[in-house]
Amino acid sequence: MHHEDPQPMEFGPLGPLKGAATVPGDKSISHRALMFSALARGRSRIEGLSGGGDVMSTAAAMRAMGATIERAADGAWEVDGVGTGCLLQPANALDMGNSGTSTRLLMGLVASHPITVTFVGDASLSKRPMNRVIEPLSRIGAEFTAAPGGRLPLTVRGICPATPASHVLKVASAQVKSALLLAGLNTPGETRVFEPIPTRDHSERMLRHFGVDVRVGEHDGGRDIRLMGEAELQARAVKVPGDPSSAAFLAAAALIVPGSDVLIQGVSINPLRAGLFELLQLMGGDLVFENARDADGEPVADIRVRHSKLRAVTVPDRLVPSMIDEFPIWFVTAAFADGTSRAEGLGELRVKESDRIAAMAAGLAAIGVRAEESPEGLAIEGNGGTPVRGGGTIASQLDHRIAMSFAIAGLHADQPIGIDDMAPVATSFPPFRETIESLAA
Repeated sequence: MHHEDPQPMEFGPLGPLKGAATVPGDKSISHRALMFSALARGRSRIEGLSGGGDVMSTAAAMRAMGATIERAADGAWEVDGVGTGCLLQPANALDMGNSGTSTRLLMGLVASHPITVTFVGDASLSKRPMNRVIEPLSRIGAEFTAAPGGRLPLTVRGICPATPASHVLKVASAQVKSALLLAGLNTPGETRVFEPIPTRDHSERMLRHFGVDVRVGEHDGGRDIRLMGEAELQARAVKVPGDPSSAAFLAAAALIVPGSDVLIQGVSINPLRAGLFELLQLMGGDLVFENARDADGEPVADIRVRHSKLRAVTVPDRLVPSMIDEFPIWFVTAAFADGTSRAEGLGELRVKESDRIAAMAAGLAAIGVRAEESPEGLAIEGNGGTPVRGGGTIASQLDHRIAMSFAIAGLHADQPIGIDDMAPVATSFPPFRETIESLAA
């Protein structure tokens, strides 16, 4: 998915946001549901799959390696898997578009299969570092050829049988952990991953749902994950909950726009993903979980959010990994709080779709918000809840989260805020604008 034509848009005040809304299916869970279904024997059915471009990149890749993936008349997806160890050699390079998750997880999957696969992506993805996955996967016997700096285009020569290994994660990354577990599925013996800082555990939960022997222990504050290969995945029905990263934008909008009262239905509240919601509550945000329930091993709830007077906060270190994708929208929310908010330990944000610390600092300055950048963080001076100045045009840098964050800021601004390109939003939240407008109607 390459964005040739920019889609500039303006966002200004629309009045209070009220009513109920849903968000696209969780992107992280959607990627894994497709990959695991494609590895299972038999037909799996997936409801609520994210229709964003990133997840469609994963679907196209799994089709290219032998799985049959089709959308049923009722909107669900049906996947006929090939079985572990039976991935086919794709005829062409796999185009990952903008999806870092697809790329890193599939590198792991391919590493323990006897096939050679080349990954390509758009300009933004081609800047992102892949060495963090290349290095541990090389230890099991896979071979890699990458562009300078361990970047795309990149070729993986998988090995079968791969050598089972124990890994200690150097970076808190659910993508690296998941890549290693996926490689372990077709590796004889036990694959072990120790993560000193726990990261989102969708892979572990869903692998169990597909019948894989995954054990998780805790020690020294970290998590020790063991997986027995060669694993036979059983076809399953999967219901994908709403994406908390997408829900974050609606929650922020409801908190900052006076008179708002919004119910976001059926959202994943996995504790390793819900850090932002906890932080918004710490800031005095009126945000409550209602109708909590379980969906295929994932905790789900409806989130009720009302306009609130927010106070500044320093982000606790323990919450950083569970809200790493939500920092752009949190920076915007902090601009409306009372006092100066601070976050540190965010070095990971500099290697996302864009350098999110620099991009957000520049964008905040452009709309009249004082923000001070540090090597691994940002301090944001809040205005106590009055509208931001607005005006100006934000350079989104092909980053969907930057674009959506400043769009939300425009809902409580003196002058509309221009976004240079809203096209990348299709990777995660295609009906973003329509959803906001329906709540304002």
